[in-house]
Amino acid sequence: MYKVDLPIDQSIENAVERRRSAETERKARIFNTRLRSEEKNQQNIEIQRDKAFDKLREYHDEALLQQDIDEKEKQDTLQAELTQYWATHQRVEDSRDADLKCGLKGAFSSTTPEGKLGPASMTLFQGEDIGEEQRRREQMKKTDRNLRAQKEDNERKHVGEKQRDDREQRVGASGPEGVQLHALDEECKKATRIALDNYNHALTAERAERLKEQHRREEMEKRAEMQHTLTSDMMTECAEAAERELGGRRAARVLVDRWKGMSPEQLSAIHREREEQRQERERQRDAEKIQKAAWELQLLKLSRKAEEEDRRAEELRRDQRIQTDHYNMQLAREQQEHQEFLNKKLYTNKPSKDYFHQFNTSSR
Repeated sequence: MYKVDLPIDQSIENAVERRRSAETERKARIFNTRLRSEEKNQQNIEIQRDKAFDKLREYHDEALLQQDIDEKEKQDTLQAELTQYWATHQRVEDSRDADLKCGLKGAFSSTTPEGKLGPASMTLFQGEDIGEEQRRREQMKKTDRNLRAQKEDNERKHVGEKQRDDREQRVGASGPEGVQLHALDEECKKATRIALDNYNHALTAERAERLKEQHRREEMEKRAEMQHTLTSDMMTECAEAAERELGGRRAARVLVDRWKGMSPEQLSAIHREREEQRQERERQRDAEKIQKAAWELQLLKLSRKAEEEDRRAEELRRDQRIQTDHYNMQLAREQQEHQEFLNKKLYTNKPSKDYFHQFNTSSR
C-alpha cells in the first residue's frame, strides 16, 4: 500500500474565520456610539439639505413666475395709461394744424383749464379767426382785381407800343406830315418828363416836410419825457410813490424799484413792536423759570420717594435672602441624611464588574 498525502481542506476554517471577522467588524460598527450618531447625523443633514434645496427651487420658481406676472401687469398698465394719455392730452383735434387734418373751423378748444394758462400760454384767444370765410372772400376778390388791373395795364402798354411802332413806321414812310407828328410826339414826351419832374420835386418836398415834422414831434416827446422824469416821484423821492393800491381787500403793494426807505411813523411802529416783543419774551422767561423751579421741586420729591422705596425693597430682599439660606441649609441636611440612608442601609449589595460584562457580548 502506498501512502498518499492528500491536501487538507481549509475552506471550512477560512469560512469560520471570515464570519468571525465580519462579526467583529459588525460589532465594532454597531456598538460604536460615535459612528452611529455621525451616520445618523449625516443622513439627517443630507435629508435636510435635499429639503432645503427643494424649497429653494420652489421659491425661485415662484419668484420667477411672480416676476413675469408683475412685469406683464406693469407693461399692460403702462400701455393703458399711455393710451389714455394719448386719447386725453394728445388728440388730433387739439393740435395746431387740426383745421387742416380734421376740417375744424375757427379757433380750436384746449383741454387745459383757463385758470392754469399763464402769459406764456396765450396762443388761443376767444373769438379768434371768426371772420375767416369773409376774409378769404375779400382776399380772393382783391386778387382778382389786381390780376385784372395788371392784365389791363399790360394790354394798354401793348397797345401803346403797337401805336408808337405804327406811328414811327408812318413817319418814316411819309414826308412833312411824319416830321410834324414826330415833333408833336417829342413835345408830348417833353411835357410828360416836365410833369414827372415836378411831381418828383413835390414828393421830395412833402417827404422833407414829413421828416421835419417827425423830428419836431420826437424832440417834443423827448422834452416831455425829460420834464416828466425831473418832476416825477422817482427824482423827488416821494415815499408814497413806492406804494400802490390794489383792488379788493388786498393790502397795498410796495414797488421795490421806487422804495426810498421807511418813514418815521414806520420806524416808530417797528420800535414799539420790538419793545412789545421784548417784554413778552421777558414774561415768557419768568414763566419758564417758575415752571422750571416747580419741576425741580417735584423731581426732588419724586427722587426722595424713590430712594425710600429702594431702601424698603433692599431690606425686603435681604430678609428674603436670609429665609432662603435657612431653607436651603435645611434641605441640604435632609438630602444628606437621605443619601446616607440609601448608601448605608438600603443599597448594601453592590453589583460587581461581571454583572455589567454580560451585556452587549453579541451583535445578534
